[in-house]
Amino acid sequence: MSLNILLVEDDAVFAQAMAEELRGFDHGVTVAPNGRDALAAVDSQAFDAVILDRMLPKIDGISVLERLRSANITMPVIMLSALGRSVEKVEGLEAGADDYVVKPIAAVELNARLLALMRGRGWTGSAGDTIHAGDIVVSPTKFRAWRDGIALDLGKLEFKLLAEFVANADAVLTRAMLVERVWGYDFAPTTNIVDVYVRHLRVKLTAAGGDDPIRTVRGVGYMLRG
Repeated sequence: MSLNILLVEDDAVFAQAMAEELRGFDHGVTVAPNGRDALAAVDSQAFDAVILDRMLPKIDGISVLERLRSANITMPVIMLSALGRSVEKVEGLEAGADDYVVKPIAAVELNARLLALMRGRGWTGSAGDTIHAGDIVVSPTKFRAWRDGIALDLGKLEFKLLAEFVANADAVLTRAMLVERVWGYDFAPTTNIVDVYVRHLRVKLTAAGGDDPIRTVRGVGYMLRG
């Protein structure tokens, strides 16, 4: 099981050593030396999991974690810390950590904890957390999407609509199907809500570059080209 991991650690020697050992387990590892860089990395790239030091410069680990969770970014996070009292562990877990590990820790144990978390989340393949259609990438657990590497600024329903299109690329989705899957209605709404949101989504996709990837199937619905 190969993962794309963000390692957030301000101790350069420890970070380099841990990154190399994790790469030995066939993981990709990106290192961020502080909380600000960590948030920027999450905003610009898709990761399967985060290993997050608690005591960080610029923005501390607890604050980073709270910001991720408040943004509905749900990928697994293991918090690392030299602080090992029960109250400190509880604080980290309540902030949203999936696991709290006290330093020092061997890479083989950290890898085992990562894999256990991913199995618990139903992680199923080397494609990681993302789904793709053409130059569009969607990360369902992070509620993030990119086109040609450019992050898309999407609202919650716009994101759900795009994720549905990407997951069913090259297949026609009727308006009724989209209403049920995106809005959760089992009846046809009295407004043209699907058409309105598709129009908004088209604007954002074309603004990121390229032509309009959503095709209108007249009288039926829409299809995203894969």
